[in-house]
Amino acid sequence: MKNKEEVTIEYDRQDDQTEEGVIVPLDRINPDTLRKMVEEFVTRDWSELTDAGRTLDEKIEQVIQQLEDGRAKVVFDLTTETCNIIPLDRISKR
Repeated sequence: MKNKEEVTIEYDRQDDQTEEGVIVPLDRINPDTLRKMVEEFVTRDWSELTDAGRTLDEKIEQVIQQLEDGRAKVVFDLTTETCNIIPLDRISKR
């Protein structure tokens, strides 16, 4: 039986394409792995986010807080077989 969070979803990519993915519950991700994933996300995508002079650790903590608060989700992309962090407002459950 699937975990309640393990549903196929559609999400809008930044280039206006739609992808299918699976939400990965945070409790299924090793904390060290999650932090490395967030660090990679922050260093790759932060230029599009508000910087306000934050340090790398502050940016990482901000994203982790958004994940813990449910404002963003870790999504496994079924096409590229990679994980990404997606804001909740770009996710639509099917």
